[in-house]
Amino acid sequence: MSIGLAGLGTMGSAIAMNLLRAGSQLAVWNRSPEKCEPLLALGATRAESIDALCAACSIVLVMLLDETAIDAALGRGSPAFARRLRDRTLVHLGTTSPEYSRQLERDLLDCGARYVEAPVSGSRGPAERGELVGMLAGRDEAAIEAVQLLLAPSCRQVFRCGVVPGALRMKLAVNHYLVATVTALAEAVHAARCAGIDVAQLRDILDAGPMASAVSRAKLDLLVRGDFAPQAAIRDVATIAALVAAQAGQCGAQAPLIDACADLYRRALERGYGGRDMIGVVSAFDRSPTP
Repeated sequence: MSIGLAGLGTMGSAIAMNLLRAGSQLAVWNRSPEKCEPLLALGATRAESIDALCAACSIVLVMLLDETAIDAALGRGSPAFARRLRDRTLVHLGTTSPEYSRQLERDLLDCGARYVEAPVSGSRGPAERGELVGMLAGRDEAAIEAVQLLLAPSCRQVFRCGVVPGALRMKLAVNHYLVATVTALAEAVHAARCAGIDVAQLRDILDAGPMASAVSRAKLDLLVRGDFAPQAAIRDVATIAALVAAQAGQCGAQAPLIDACADLYRRALERGYGGRDMIGVVSAFDRSPTP
């Protein structure tokens, strides 16, 4: 298989490195070409344009910022879209609205392409360690089988979720729990600090208890140390939280917790904390002026 990957942010770069280390022949493209350099040292080939990437590769993975970035990169809505993707398999690794993914699939099928929805659950650390959880949806069984093999170096486990947009709906359900959990953790630490509690000891007690998880241990440690280097950035989580809240609202589910979480992430983003790790939502509780 000739494989291409467009979008070398935190997750895209980690997935690309895992593919290369597993022996895949990989071409990469990014709007900022300097992000390709670490991958070239591992054996990747840099495509000079999205046209060159699609021309060289039968499978094109995209891990781009949002729906607008995907459409702009692929030229969706223009004649270039069909020219680039006819007879190709497009793999959507990111998190967008399920309805967008359904429409993207329709446009790809209309131009003779194949489509696999393949969002992943996890952040930078799990991605680098090959411990993501993948979700797949699509119509073409052969394409799904091929994508499952490609995700194996980056994922602890991969689940089949039926037809599009089943994988993205599942991803949003997973993120519903994750966002609510991390926000509750941030609130608990904020309240403990306000009460004069030793948060380092709080961390040790929570880590020793039955509620501890890999996520809680990692995020608690970041909170105690004041380390907000992004594993999953607030700007991205704010978008995902809004998508989660929208999915709940569209099906008539009562979801007051995720509504509150989405509001807090939006507030943290507006205060200029978008580049912090998601546990930095604790800053949304702070009444001091924005730095």
